[in-house]
Amino acid sequence: MSVLLTERDDRGVVTLTIDRPEVRNAMSPELMTALTDTLADLADDPDVRVVVLTGSGEVFSAGGDLEWMREGVDKDRAEHEADSARLADVFRAVDEFPAPVVGRMNGHAIAGGTGLMCACDVVVAVRGAKMGFTEVRLGIAPATISRIVLPKIGPSAARRWFLTGELFDTEVARDMGLVHEVVAPDELDDRVEEVVSALLLGAPEAQRRTKTLVRDVLADPVDADRHTIPVIADLRVSAEGQEGMAAFFERRPAAWVPTDGASS
Repeated sequence: MSVLLTERDDRGVVTLTIDRPEVRNAMSPELMTALTDTLADLADDPDVRVVVLTGSGEVFSAGGDLEWMREGVDKDRAEHEADSARLADVFRAVDEFPAPVVGRMNGHAIAGGTGLMCACDVVVAVRGAKMGFTEVRLGIAPATISRIVLPKIGPSAARRWFLTGELFDTEVARDMGLVHEVVAPDELDDRVEEVVSALLLGAPEAQRRTKTLVRDVLADPVDADRHTIPVIADLRVSAEGQEGMAAFFERRPAAWVPTDGASS
């Protein structure tokens, strides 16, 4: 039985659903491999426009699988490093996916589940869901996810929530920048679709270059011009850039906009 469901529509929107509701969609080695391999395959497909990441049932992901964590008690340091590297690969696969990734947070996202949401470009979360970095309460630290969490919430909020291990609701998460929108459960699908439709209005290559640009400028703010100037110059003379400007002046949809009207 698959732990990750994949659904693709004719617009190039791929929905990945963590499908382990019997354990609250907890992270396991099998799931981590499925996420990493699936995203790697999709990354090589230029026709993929948007990825939506969500969970089955009423929980997005409760964090680490209890059986996997229990097995880890007897592992040595090298084995723990390997497990951490595997989890880091998952977060990196989401964070660095070339096309936009939308987090459809259908319920609680704890520890590693919070990390997955942090790695998404846009997150729409249901009101009442909980998030949290609970690692210190187990005698460990939110180390692997810190690379993607810290740029979003900053060191002050990180110290507050990393050190206490407290859970917080999606309104607090929105104030910190972990999620972007909070909606009622019955509004989740409609709002996610609106976000996806807005993303489909953007040019695919421009979006890919923009995602890379954000990482490059954050990593090298002192010399940001060496990243920003080539990007805009490249895109302005590209076929996509030329098409975008032509469509704007001719008052018509650009070639990359879906023709079924779903994104207009």
